[in-house]
Amino acid sequence: MRYVSTRGQAPILSFDEAMLTGLARDGGLYVPEAVPTLSQGDIAALAGLPYEEVAFRVMRPFIGDAFSDDDLAGCIERSYQGFGHEARAPLVQLGPNHFLLELFHGPTLAFKDFAMQLIGQLFQLALSRSGQRVTIVGATSGDTGSAAIEAFRGQGNVDVFILYPHGRVSEVQRRQMTTPSETNVHALAVHGDFDDCQAAVKDMFNDFTFRDEVGLAGVNSINWARVLAQVVYYFTAATALGAPHRTVSFTVPTGNFGDIFAGYIARVMGLPIDQLVVATNQNDILHRCLTNGEYRTSGVTPTISPSMDIQVSSNFERVLFDVYDRDGAAVAQLMEELKTKGGFKLSQGALGRLRETFASGRASEAETAATIKAMHHQTGEVLCPHSAVGVRVAGAHLGATPMVTLATAHPAKFPDAVEAATGGRPPLPNRMADLYERPERLTEVANDLSAIETLIRERRTH
Repeated sequence: MRYVSTRGQAPILSFDEAMLTGLARDGGLYVPEAVPTLSQGDIAALAGLPYEEVAFRVMRPFIGDAFSDDDLAGCIERSYQGFGHEARAPLVQLGPNHFLLELFHGPTLAFKDFAMQLIGQLFQLALSRSGQRVTIVGATSGDTGSAAIEAFRGQGNVDVFILYPHGRVSEVQRRQMTTPSETNVHALAVHGDFDDCQAAVKDMFNDFTFRDEVGLAGVNSINWARVLAQVVYYFTAATALGAPHRTVSFTVPTGNFGDIFAGYIARVMGLPIDQLVVATNQNDILHRCLTNGEYRTSGVTPTISPSMDIQVSSNFERVLFDVYDRDGAAVAQLMEELKTKGGFKLSQGALGRLRETFASGRASEAETAATIKAMHHQTGEVLCPHSAVGVRVAGAHLGATPMVTLATAHPAKFPDAVEAATGGRPPLPNRMADLYERPERLTEVANDLSAIETLIRERRTH
């Protein structure tokens, strides 16, 4: 199994090499040279299996000889032991043909745990074999950072630096990043928005002197292993609802396009997915692009669903690579236009191919709050604001095909927004009950690449 860059100019790598590399050296993102497929019989056989067994069967074809069967199975088993629900990703019915996929039972109460816990195990195994030491740098709009810190805290061969937008994440999200006491993890509060943090991380990867000096590695959703781990719960949800003998649709609240791209990969693998619905908040660049064919940034507006306050959706590049017939030069040109001109226009052919798979919608702040209130009243289900965006947008796409909306975070991560909508403040799970009492440790830093790189050089373990 080999991995190629979306921009066509980077070395072709194996799975473990692509995982440890993160961003390709040409600035592109790694994708499989060819996506393995599962037969209808293979998919039908997944129904009713434990989550860990489904994860092994879905991921195994992408791994090649990077890890043995026993090593991969062991990593998967350890990854999900700390989840608070035996099903790992349980389905809850909201209404006729509408289901909620609860992805918030992991250690940091967000869907990022499904991928980050696994990537932590895979990194540890790969690094112990090679004797390498790496510096992981990531950008977060809230959930990736806490999931990464949880996955890598205390690991002896890894330093972790997470950049988050100062004052633009929820208090629970911040505290999950700033309260771990292990000295190998660092929370950096950047004076800027998420797109600034993400741009800084990409610039560090493209600064090859710095990249090689500190052994830079990435665990943002630019990392293929992150996307692959998220493919699994599309299979568990769809087979629970009758796939492959029944078609299923999914609505995904997304800002960076990684979670819904995982659904796209599941579809390419053979899972009978009808629609993949992109749900955005008022930072609706993906919805606008699918509507009018133009991807153009317009500034980030803070919302009650801050993890989706994004204008530059990194993983969109991966699907562009496919709809432009895997032409790396064409993708590189689009990304250059985005960088220099603030946007680009899709060709009619590419837009048409996107629309064959993806639909979209947006939810305003008022609609998001109203959805939290209505769902609580009608079903007793308490939604976080991001999940509410998904449920609101899914409502316009319900029909004969079962619709699964991804619930991406626990409501207790966003207690102010939930309390404003429902009148009740969602409590943290017992294992986190003392989160507000734990001491915090963070460093504020200017939105300046040189300053961030200097800080990382000084703080990392030599």
